[in-house]
Amino acid sequence: MPPSGSNSSGVKISNDIKRRTKERILRYAESNLAGRYTTLDIRFRSYFCYVDAYTEPKLPDKDWPADFPETREEHIERLRNIPYHLFRLKYLGDDERWELAFYNYSNEKYELSVFPSGDFLGTPEVALKTAAEFHL
Repeated sequence: MPPSGSNSSGVKISNDIKRRTKERILRYAESNLAGRYTTLDIRFRSYFCYVDAYTEPKLPDKDWPADFPETREEHIERLRNIPYHLFRLKYLGDDERWELAFYNYSNEKYELSVFPSGDFLGTPEVALKTAAEFHL
């Protein structure tokens, strides 16, 4: 038998749920993750909520190679504009029980995941906390 929520159809997210979910994620990030990202991008499509982070790139302190195809400044600016796909939530009709999926860069798809509790459903705040522990 599939885990609860894993094969469930999503529910289209209303504008009110979008606003509240975005506020919850940003409030958690501001309170708990300050300095670990520069910007969070939260967007919605149908029954999904996507959360990406932008961070300040870490570059080696060594001299910049003269034959590199872009200047150090161009490279930094380009990296600043590349999002890190933190996670995707699927709305199932309950503000407190969303399905979580992490982006798998090796196959370029979101894959169903579990929350730290072992459940397949949880809150947006716990999803962000979990993603930040590994990626920010």
